[in-house]
Amino acid sequence: MTSPEPVESRTQSRTQGRSAQTATLAEIAREAGVSAPTVSKVLNGRADVAPATRSRVEDLLRAHGYRRRRAEATRSPLIDLVFHELESAWAMEVIRGVENVARDAGLSVVLSESAGRLTPGRTWADQVAARRPHGVILVLSGLDESQRALLTSRSIPFVVMDPAGDPGADVPSIGATNWQGGLAATRHLVELGHLRIGAISGPSQMMCSRARIDGYRAALETAGLPVDPALIATGDFHHEAGYRRGLELLRRPDRPTAVFAGNDLQALGLYEAARELGLRIPEDLSVVGFDDLPVAPWVGPPLTTVRQPLTEMAEAAAKLVLHLGRDEGTEAATRVELATSLVVRSSTAGPAE
Repeated sequence: MTSPEPVESRTQSRTQGRSAQTATLAEIAREAGVSAPTVSKVLNGRADVAPATRSRVEDLLRAHGYRRRRAEATRSPLIDLVFHELESAWAMEVIRGVENVARDAGLSVVLSESAGRLTPGRTWADQVAARRPHGVILVLSGLDESQRALLTSRSIPFVVMDPAGDPGADVPSIGATNWQGGLAATRHLVELGHLRIGAISGPSQMMCSRARIDGYRAALETAGLPVDPALIATGDFHHEAGYRRGLELLRRPDRPTAVFAGNDLQALGLYEAARELGLRIPEDLSVVGFDDLPVAPWVGPPLTTVRQPLTEMAEAAAKLVLHLGRDEGTEAATRVELATSLVVRSSTAGPAE
């Protein structure tokens, strides 16, 4: 039986441990050119540290191998789900996917919206840091440098789903093959015999929107058809944009005989524009959407569209953020793209003679 360690030895060991840690923090403070209390603020996830200072201190903490203990017991049983906008059936598919994973893990989902901004407000970041969820999923959004530093300092993992822009090599993300989807949608219309094919894009600052239109252009160029800038309208992924941009395209004297609407909501707006102008779908106008929302098979006529596996993407994002939360210190970025596929229904046909 091993003899118990003398009290003096245990005390000395604890004292030496504290001294070593204090010396490390003091060394980090000196190297960073800040005070030890500032280093402590960074360690404790305090918000009142300048982003550049926080980043410098975080780099030194990692360089010194200084790890904060992940306090599992203090985490809230939550996943934070942040939307760029929260007002459509598209968002409901994402919520369903995250809920599926959260439910199995015994967690709840907190929803928030950045009111159309591509990054949440600073107040949001402070609130998330205070409630310490198991992870954060951002949809069509991102984080600025100070927000990323704040979540990192609290060991709160985050994943971007369908990133609006390039999230950065070190940010885990889940997306879809948007370029391939735009290519498949347009190639389908080319193969039906359409020569004048229009498009209604989403917001130009969104990476998924640009990728879909790039796929559209590639399909036309591969088929030897000209890319006419006059037939490409810019929308915002909402019904109203599909309706208004659709009216503009369809009122042209050389109107397109087919339109790739960029997403299903814009396709439904385009349906209304065609109806208002007395054009029949697909006899006078073929329409292809993108997303394959649950409503797509039920509109008249049922919508040909590119299926984006939204629920599966959301499930993958939720599983990834929980995995990152269990594996502290995982540095490698994880970037995943799920496949899109063309679903042919009744809104497309060959052009009228």
